[in-house]
Amino acid sequence: MEHGVDFLETMARGIGRFRQDVFPQRREQFESLADAQQPKALFLTCADSRIVPSMITQTGPGELFIERNPGNIAPVYSGEAVGVSASIEYAISALRTPHVIICGHSDCGAIKGILHPEAVADMPAVARWLRYGDEALRRLGAQAPGAREDEHERLRRLTELNVLVQMEHLATHPAVQQALAEGRLALHGWVYEIETGEVRAYDPARGLFVPFPET
Repeated sequence: MEHGVDFLETMARGIGRFRQDVFPQRREQFESLADAQQPKALFLTCADSRIVPSMITQTGPGELFIERNPGNIAPVYSGEAVGVSASIEYAISALRTPHVIICGHSDCGAIKGILHPEAVADMPAVARWLRYGDEALRRLGAQAPGAREDEHERLRRLTELNVLVQMEHLATHPAVQQALAEGRLALHGWVYEIETGEVRAYDPARGLFVPFPET
């Protein structure tokens, strides 16, 4: 593993390559974005370093308004100064993004913390944050387990349930409610599989997460 200073040097070299090789080829695009943005979606996903929204979706600068936090959580609206709530409100009210995507992922440490709260007991801020996933855990307990369900399968189901619960939380935000009432907003729930690159989208008609080619 690289030492911190070594990695800073790696990033510095990357910035140099960006300035020398990438930016000149896309100068007009960046110049067009210099004074305004008009993203097509608010992409709310996990802070996990393995999740790169623009790579997964093959989108470019200015197309996604991204909010990241452990567990891709959208807290129930409370009127308090919560960063996630501010991102949601700004994206929908000011930028008028037509889509909101909540994207969970496989092997999520936050989901593991929701399933096993004792694992985060010595991290009080994390433990409090993950309480926003309690409803997903309750629903997992209410479901009949599969005949051969293991830890991996429980994590998979909890990951999907958490996406659905956070979508419900999202709908408590006044900006979301207004945009939905005006017919200018669509909500989406996705799960990304790190190992395979598969993305599953929630299909309300079937009540299932299905691979994108099937949607």
